[in-house]
Amino acid sequence: MSGKAERTTQFILEKVAPVFNKNGYAGTSMADITSATGLTKGAVYGNFENKEILAVEAFKHNAKFVKETLASLIRNEVSMLDKLSAFSKFYRSYDTIIPKLGGCPILNVGVDTNHNDTPLGREVQKVMINLLSDLERIIEKGKILKEIKPKINASSYARKIFSIIEGSVFMASALKDNRYLQDGMDVLDTIIHSELKNYK
Repeated sequence: MSGKAERTTQFILEKVAPVFNKNGYAGTSMADITSATGLTKGAVYGNFENKEILAVEAFKHNAKFVKETLASLIRNEVSMLDKLSAFSKFYRSYDTIIPKLGGCPILNVGVDTNHNDTPLGREVQKVMINLLSDLERIIEKGKILKEIKPKINASSYARKIFSIIEGSVFMASALKDNRYLQDGMDVLDTIIHSELKNYK
């Protein structure tokens, strides 16, 4: 792919990713796509084979931004407990990060594709499983380093933490109230420091 083609592809994704995220797959028309990009239908589909592929790539574009922003916070921490706390720190201000994406991509696209076995739905599941795996790996390493209690079930706590995060995001998004994020992250911080931390 030439440099110009790559730039055009990136431009299209930046413009249409928030549209798909807000409107959903079925609710996004070709008119919405051409309006967002200022390009013709032919120009758009010269870079993407069809609408389904464009929707998948648009989700991946948004999800990549979320994952990389969170990952940068995690990398800045040394201890495994602080790496877990980075999740709390990130999601406390999540409502200031996602508006330009059209909302939370995992939540929006996950709900939109929940009843359909599609490439888009499978892509959302893949991102969620990866985040769960990241949490589980951090907890397991914390146990090895004796920062986290040895009897902790890493898989169970990864699911618990991720459920608290996504539930808080859903409530904050649905009710337009950041307090749900703050309250949820308070619960997460309590879990990290009261249930997980190994006070040796």
